[in-house]
Amino acid sequence: MKVDIKQDPGGEALFVEIHCRELTKEVARLERYIRRFGAFVPARENGESVQVDADSILYMESVDKKTFIYTDDRVLLTEKRLYELEEMLDRGDFFRCSKSVILHLNKVVRLKPELNRNILATLSNGERIVVSRRYAAALKELLGIGG
Repeated sequence: MKVDIKQDPGGEALFVEIHCRELTKEVARLERYIRRFGAFVPARENGESVQVDADSILYMESVDKKTFIYTDDRVLLTEKRLYELEEMLDRGDFFRCSKSVILHLNKVVRLKPELNRNILATLSNGERIVVSRRYAAALKELLGIGG
């Protein structure tokens, strides 16, 4: 991959262009990453409004009609519902893995199939999240893995 950066003092805004021979999964992933660059999710921490960088999110979970955002070192509360978060965030990187959890796929380091057809996802911080069998096939298709 070749990367060029050109400064344009007269330019009004940052402009990114991708040149490729064909549109591969990697190119599409790069496009999603660029579009999401600087994306934030509104949340609350200790009574204050904060913006959570999407890349720092491990997973989001709905419990007792409240939605929590989990990062490596924080648990935050957001007023957004899971379906709203799904709409906000890139579907190639964030995946609904159960009725109450959205998983950040870039934070998954290991997937282990279980006998009951669930999948156990181990995250970069060592935490484990269950991908329910209802969503397992969609995850396998998204990741391009068989079985």
